Amino acid sequence: MSVPLSKGVYPASVTPFDRSGKPDAASLAKLMAYFESAGCRGVVLAGTNGEGPSLSAYEKRDLVRSAMACRGGLQIILGIATPSLDEARWLCTQAHKEGADAVLVMPPGYFRTVSEDGLLGWFNAVLNSSPLPVIAYNFPRMTGLTLSAEFIGKLASHSRLAGVKDSSGDRSNLADYRAVLGEDHRLYVGDETLLLEALQSGWSGSISGAANLVPRWLAQIVHEWAESDKDATTRFQILVPVIEAIRKSPQPVSNKAALHALGVIDNGEPRLPLTAVDPSGLLAMLKEKLGIRPGSLGLDRSSLAV
Repeated sequence: MSVPLSKGVYPASVTPFDRSGKPDAASLAKLMAYFESAGCRGVVLAGTNGEGPSLSAYEKRDLVRSAMACRGGLQIILGIATPSLDEARWLCTQAHKEGADAVLVMPPGYFRTVSEDGLLGWFNAVLNSSPLPVIAYNFPRMTGLTLSAEFIGKLASHSRLAGVKDSSGDRSNLADYRAVLGEDHRLYVGDETLLLEALQSGWSGSISGAANLVPRWLAQIVHEWAESDKDATTRFQILVPVIEAIRKSPQPVSNKAALHALGVIDNGEPRLPLTAVDPSGLLAMLKEKLGIRPGSLGLDRSSLAV
């Protein structure tokens, strides 16, 4: 199976909800336009920033359907975070039927003492049945399970493995993952503070929660690096304190509240058990460091009307 995914930045998108708490297709369309205009290559739906664990399987399927109607030139990846093998398979099939380009699959959490053989069997079962390319997702802080480079190497020969997203923050994975995966696999860093090091190690870019708020900056860094432009290093150094502030703020609720304040989505409320926060501190940082403020994005509500 050829890998359709690109080098670049894929925002791990928030999921906008309307005032009744249901996914809001109109705000999603505005968000997609915002990401595309910033130079992003695609979008990951229903991941951690997308409150995926709080969405039903049917809502995730419908989220892909809504995104496909307004995707423009963006590639669509559905995040799959469930310990249920049947549900994971069903979501892969539904994402394919709706036209998605790939799926991002977390290890099955909760049973944190599973054997490597059990974990390997679970991933191979998803890979064997998925009609879409699969990105394996290493995020041990959330799942309690670590996908080592050795483990990834055991999946590498599967034709449906498109690559890996690593949000562990473990620098050693930058070289180790690259060593076990060939050049035909994509590697995306989730900890944006490691983006420059990842690019130096031959990684493909980032699937990024911070890209909800600074998509243009991150996309430019990856593009400039590909063009051997020294501006990538300078831009990254300017962006690091902003990334750190975004990552230290409670997520995804801070990203969501800030996007609402910036006029990109119509409602910043998360779904329980998450609760809303005041984004004023984060907004002050964005304004001070990058000049981002309401109206500065060129994407106010009237220009994004659908």
